[in-house]
Amino acid sequence: MPTEADAVFRTLADRTRRRILDLLGERGPLSVGQLAAEFPDLVPSGISKHLMGLRAAGWVSATQEGRKRIYRLEPDALFAELTPWIAKYERYWSAALERLREAAEGGGARRGGRSRRAIRSRSRQ
Repeated sequence: MPTEADAVFRTLADRTRRRILDLLGERGPLSVGQLAAEFPDLVPSGISKHLMGLRAAGWVSATQEGRKRIYRLEPDALFAELTPWIAKYERYWSAALERLREAAEGGGARRGGRSRRAIRSRSRQ
């Protein structure tokens, strides 16, 4: 039985859609023509089809400005879709981040019981 996560990852599975999200995130609002210029192997109608899927997911929005349709990333919607799935794996990196914090607060100068200075002096010998 398909889950919401399945729909999210089906949408993200296409590299063109991921690149469109990247472009909108990096450059801000863009028209179909501006996006199509980044995909010389695709026709603008192909880009429009990908944008339609991203709009259906709620990850991009569009406004009409004259004859152009301008697309914008909706990062809160994307975050809301991905957060439940990512949260299931948080415990794996939380422990690593906690160890990093402890190392940083504990001086971070020791590795396996030896100081960095001792390690450096051994490597020079």
